[in-house]
Amino acid sequence: MYEDRLSRDAQLAAELDADVRLEQVAAVYAEALIGAAEKAGRTKAVLAELDWLVRDVLEAHPGFEGVLASALVSHEEKLGVLDRVFARRVSTLLLNFLKVLSRRGRLECLRAVQRAAHRRCDELRGRVRVRIATAAPLADALAAGIEDRLRAKLGAEPILQRRVDPSLIGGLVVQVEDTVFDGSVANRLKRLRQQMIDRSAHEIQSRRNRFRDPAGD
Repeated sequence: MYEDRLSRDAQLAAELDADVRLEQVAAVYAEALIGAAEKAGRTKAVLAELDWLVRDVLEAHPGFEGVLASALVSHEEKLGVLDRVFARRVSTLLLNFLKVLSRRGRLECLRAVQRAAHRRCDELRGRVRVRIATAAPLADALAAGIEDRLRAKLGAEPILQRRVDPSLIGGLVVQVEDTVFDGSVANRLKRLRQQMIDRSAHEIQSRRNRFRDPAGD
């Protein structure tokens, strides 16, 4: 059982490491794409094309995504596929970028490139995406107040992405990039419950110690 757990932990660590490397590689390509789009004055259009590619092509046709990512399909074959599918649907800038990814065997990074491209564009525009989860829909007036406070604190323009999560009971959870600020009622109750458990465990242990050592009475 112990060896099985170690094996599972090692596999999970390897998968996480692979995910990190993928995001790092995607960030390099995304920066190059946004750099070229900025020079051409087409950043917004290129991001829209990239979003369309991921949403309406890759997500809608998993088999096609598998072909692009497959090492069994040659670069030359992929170039033909890219021309047939995208030549009249995306800009030359993005099509050439896809061909570069194909030549370097990185078409499996497309989804990660999309995410990284949006992050890079936000950095250039001084924007920060903030995820907010609340137990009930967040009123616009309250959202505006949160935006103002975040703008002052972050020194950047916050882009709120709101989500409703009834399990929070009340309060809210704010995530800025990789940092999470949990002010939910559910989390406060969880902390209170853990404090009660810790206090009870401490009292039980103290009683056991007194029982084992009568001289301590």
